[in-house]
Amino acid sequence: MTNLFPDPLVIDQLSKHFGTRKAVDGVSFSVAAGEFVALLGPNGAGKSTLFQMLSGLFVADGGSAHVMGHDISRDPIKALADLSIVFQQPALDLDLTVAANLRFQTDLHGIARSESQQRITHWLQRFNLSDRANESCRNLSGGTRRKVELARALLSQPHLLLMDEATVGIDPASRAAIIADVKALCRERAMGVLWATHLVDEAEAADRIVVMAAGTVRFNGDAKALLKQAGKDTLLDAFLQLTKAEAKA
Repeated sequence: MTNLFPDPLVIDQLSKHFGTRKAVDGVSFSVAAGEFVALLGPNGAGKSTLFQMLSGLFVADGGSAHVMGHDISRDPIKALADLSIVFQQPALDLDLTVAANLRFQTDLHGIARSESQQRITHWLQRFNLSDRANESCRNLSGGTRRKVELARALLSQPHLLLMDEATVGIDPASRAAIIADVKALCRERAMGVLWATHLVDEAEAADRIVVMAAGTVRFNGDAKALLKQAGKDTLLDAFLQLTKAEAKA
């Protein structure tokens, strides 16, 4: 029987190898509707490789990933239509205005101009960007550019939002504001969020934490269970305990 309300993301034994190196090695977990999941791991853990498979940039060597019930390998068009991603590297056209960047995104998705303007207006207001709509993105701070990228990602009304180290290089206040915005959106829109980070303080805001190291999942559960498994009093110490072999490598 077909599940009428599938989880936004279900990953089962997903793998990707580069020669003899196992960048992602049999990874399995899911993200439910309205759930904020932190994918926490040190640099080189395999987080970005995993995201590249989820966004269709890499083809998996084994296993599967489903977005809203659609297999990314077998039905990529439907799967990718249900997700949006904010990558670590900025992707705005800095010579265009904020509004022009957003309009370009709605054009890519084939959204009619009357509908696209409503969506653009909504997200500009939601992120307090209305007064910056006609400003060149080149003049914006790093934190404000990230808000524009988040607004752009939400224009297609995704069921799954992927954030790949999306707060790197911005100030702590802007980081905290973006995390709060994304977490609120999970609840408001019943949207699943997978937030990849190497920063423990960002993971603290999550409903669930998936710890990756050396291409494998070392932990999948809430913060309380992570502390118990590692036998530590802080998330930082627990994270370091689970990934200490990689830290020594």
